[in-house]
Amino acid sequence: MKKELNIIFIGTPDFAVESLNALIVAKKNVVAVITAPDRKAGRGQKLNESAVKKYAVEKGIPVLQPTNLKSEEFIAELRSYQAELQIVVAFRMLPEVVWSMPKHGTFNLHASLLPNYRGAAPINWAIINGEKETGVTTFFLKHQIDTGDLIFQEKVPITAQETAGSLHDKLMQVGGELVVKTVEGIEKDEIETFPQPSVESKEAPKIFKPDTKIDWSKSATEIDRLVRGMSPFPTAWSTLMHKESGDTVNVKVYLTAPIQERTLSAGELIVEDKKVIVGSREGNIQLLDIQLEGKKRMPIKDVMNGFNFESYRFIA
Repeated sequence: MKKELNIIFIGTPDFAVESLNALIVAKKNVVAVITAPDRKAGRGQKLNESAVKKYAVEKGIPVLQPTNLKSEEFIAELRSYQAELQIVVAFRMLPEVVWSMPKHGTFNLHASLLPNYRGAAPINWAIINGEKETGVTTFFLKHQIDTGDLIFQEKVPITAQETAGSLHDKLMQVGGELVVKTVEGIEKDEIETFPQPSVESKEAPKIFKPDTKIDWSKSATEIDRLVRGMSPFPTAWSTLMHKESGDTVNVKVYLTAPIQERTLSAGELIVEDKKVIVGSREGNIQLLDIQLEGKKRMPIKDVMNGFNFESYRFIA
């Protein structure tokens, strides 16, 4: 027998908004939202509200923004909503007192096919590692992060030109649909969970700046995957050095294309037929879309109008 459940939604970024919107469109009873506290950002240090908060306020949904998820005040407020189910999409780790509270527990939407790519950056690492497909998974929370019993999974192909941005948007859409499917399965008491396979799995750790630096001694294919896996955020980068003065300029690289038509040494740069081509260990890389330090992101042909690439090489 289907029963409409009182739901609390927990999430912060744009990726989570699509799932929350899908629930509202499906007329699910979202009684409150938990999201990150407002944070100061930008030069004016204005308070920045999360994407989930902005959406919830627009829809008239109560918003909770705890700084301490274990505080007695927050726990009491959470209990007052008498939620029967909680849903987590892109939020920090929850204490057991929170995720174990509802009658039907708490499930999470994760942007990978678990058990592969547990961690903070599954979308980026799937592209960087050259995967042909990924997907989304719903699973019930338990103590260890991303290890709970699986509910549903949906596969999504990764194209040869996929970027982290384009894959993010695909998974966001499919994820919203899977969240609604999961809720409806729980409402109808038709959910059959299964434990995650005990196999060696690929991880998706948080990305730090050293992870985003281009190593020109790698192959053109590996470099192209890194660039696409970091585009548009957090963005791959490298440093150009002037051949005579030794002056340097940092460059963010958003789009590239691996090519095999000429052999250059790692980091060596040539301009040929209005193209900027850089050498790697195996094959070469054509730069397509970059951002010079202190400038805007632009297609390479526009950058070439005001920058003499022939005087530089990349620091390998």
